[in-house]
Amino acid sequence: MIIDGRALATQRTEEVRKERGHFGALSLGVIIATTDTVTSSYVGIKKRAAEALGITVQEYRLPGTCSEVDIVNAVKSASVHDGIIVQLPIPKEIDIDRIKDEIPIRLDVDVLSSAAFAEFSACTFSATPPVPAAMRYVLEQNKVQISGANVVIVGGGRLVGKPAEVLFRCLGAHTKILIKGDDVASFTKDADIIVLGTGVSHLLKPDMVKQGVVILDAGASELGGKLTGDADPACAEKAALFTPVPGGLGPIAVVEIFANLVALKKGV
Repeated sequence: MIIDGRALATQRTEEVRKERGHFGALSLGVIIATTDTVTSSYVGIKKRAAEALGITVQEYRLPGTCSEVDIVNAVKSASVHDGIIVQLPIPKEIDIDRIKDEIPIRLDVDVLSSAAFAEFSACTFSATPPVPAAMRYVLEQNKVQISGANVVIVGGGRLVGKPAEVLFRCLGAHTKILIKGDDVASFTKDADIIVLGTGVSHLLKPDMVKQGVVILDAGASELGGKLTGDADPACAEKAALFTPVPGGLGPIAVVEIFANLVALKKGV
């Protein structure tokens, strides 16, 4: 079955709306250190999701020539809000680890800081990185057994692979992260759940998976002028569940940012 991420995002929005109803005004600070139009588009998507939830978004826009100190000061200024996002990318010469570690742990809705990720890795943090959180939501809504499942994660990046491995481990799955140079097919053929986050278009082919597999595609790249995922669309024919790119995990992950804001506000 091909997952309709937009429909699930609408459903998830209603759930988060009920939870945020326990609070008064809520706001999110977004630090933007680029004039890139694609980045502005991503911020716009988040602002629309926030509006649907009655959450205010304040932008802290900095020029592409800004310094590390400028971004640090923007993060500090944004600490008056209930959550903070440092919108990536930031200028290449700036130490991204220092910037993300400036985000107060209880405002870190992307779970990017070392402190937040350490708590998340210990399975004790209130929030879950948005993309893996979207994966969990898809599986829960379709009653997929996670505990004991063989989960193969292709790609070990900070936004998809690493946090996905933590989440599935915390949920009781058997996990394996594959990196560049690994024999992907030798692991994916026996996987119950495959998580993709390499950005290599159509890396996963139908002959690399078993019948009834669950494919959670969080990869994104361009092929022939179109946005594509890591999985060849033909894999959907063998999959019990398949998240397409675009229109799969992405819309849900945006809502999960605000689910994190509410969860951190609750402190549960």
